Amino acid sequence: MIQEYSGVIRRYGWILIVSVLLAGSLSYGISFFQEEMYRATVQVSTVPARPDWGLGNTAKDLMRNFALNLRTFEMAQRAITRAQLDMHPDEFLGLVDVAPDSTTFTIDIEARSRDKLVAKDMALALADEFVDERTAYYAQQDKRDRIEVKIVSRTIEASRYQPQPLLNAVAGSVLGLLLGIGLILLLTGMESDYLRTPESIERTLALSVLGSIPVTTGSGVALTVDRVGAPSQAAGRKAVAG
Repeated sequence: MIQEYSGVIRRYGWILIVSVLLAGSLSYGISFFQEEMYRATVQVSTVPARPDWGLGNTAKDLMRNFALNLRTFEMAQRAITRAQLDMHPDEFLGLVDVAPDSTTFTIDIEARSRDKLVAKDMALALADEFVDERTAYYAQQDKRDRIEVKIVSRTIEASRYQPQPLLNAVAGSVLGLLLGIGLILLLTGMESDYLRTPESIERTLALSVLGSIPVTTGSGVALTVDRVGAPSQAAGRKAVAG
């Protein structure tokens, strides 16, 4: 088996190398045709007014509702108006992600844009609208039943997340490696009908190989044994089965 695998590697190893290099190079090159995109994240705290177990669980349950309300058409329209952005609410919502975290009582608002300043404005405007709405609502409630909603920090950064040539090149290389392995498996499967080594003859025909006669011709062409035991022309050496 080891001899067969080593033979496959020697014959088809170049396919893996070419696949990895080609896929990695293409992925790296395509990265330079992608437009730059930035994302900014704002954290909104939703902490209960008192350290009560029941109120705390209520606040955790409400966080899913908060996240749902943050992604409404009306909320997006108000955020656009506040930040004076030139976009449709549907476009705004398509560039915003909201993720509640009940372990820290925070909601992460992430906004993406081709302009880093616009990304920051989008995230902060949506957070401000949510805080103002919740603050006005809880102002009418008993202080003991309130949930304090506020922005954790207004100092945020907008980092570039696209393009990433190196990351794309690595991902492309891995994909090329998988495609190369698949191609090699396909080729070896198509050749599985040929018996190329004494071990494969013994395993397939359940016969013992008595010996092999090396070929003295300069071309390296030899006689071997096919599945039915008749001699046929193939690359390798002459095997005699009995």
